[in-house]
Amino acid sequence: MRALMILLLASALTATSARAEGEKAGAFDYYVLALSWTPTWCAITGDARSAPECEDSANTGWTLHGLWPQYHRGWPSFCPTAQRPPSRQMTETMSDIMGSGGLAWYQWKKHGRCTGLSASDYFALTREAWGRVTRPEIFTKLTRPVTLPARVVEEAFLKENPALEPDMLTITCRDGRIHEARLCLSRTLDPVPCGQDVVRDCRLKNALLDPVR
Repeated sequence: MRALMILLLASALTATSARAEGEKAGAFDYYVLALSWTPTWCAITGDARSAPECEDSANTGWTLHGLWPQYHRGWPSFCPTAQRPPSRQMTETMSDIMGSGGLAWYQWKKHGRCTGLSASDYFALTREAWGRVTRPEIFTKLTRPVTLPARVVEEAFLKENPALEPDMLTITCRDGRIHEARLCLSRTLDPVPCGQDVVRDCRLKNALLDPVR
């Protein structure tokens, strides 16, 4: 019984550490590049905020949610760092791929500081990672909402990015909708297998995919 209690305690501590905050900057295993399907974000959050990227004429499909340092199990966040925070001008320059400077600021605060990089280097690396991934254009050509298996979105990314294998990306759903594509990359931005807590594909066979506006 004592051995069982020790094992359960160890498991609990491990699970807690996966969600801990304030870890050492620069100590991580790989990156997750998260791409959001903007119509889903607008339907769930953005419309209520009157976000510019949700206007009818915005024509915004995939946008960059963030580049996240990741452990093989769990992830660091809100790490202490001696690096200076980004200026407003610096974060605003990311709005063309992230939708807003406010998101860029928050991504630096929560994730960027954990890379150990300066803010300018983090955003430069983020933009490079974005540029290395081909986003399937077929979904931006939709003229009406459709329902489809989430695996169709994954297959489209695999087709457009031959270096990717199925265990190197995951498609997530939220509120019955296609939500994000998350790709796992090395520190040099080469595709790598995702950790078990990341590679959890949406299993929906009728996920909603709204067209761009």
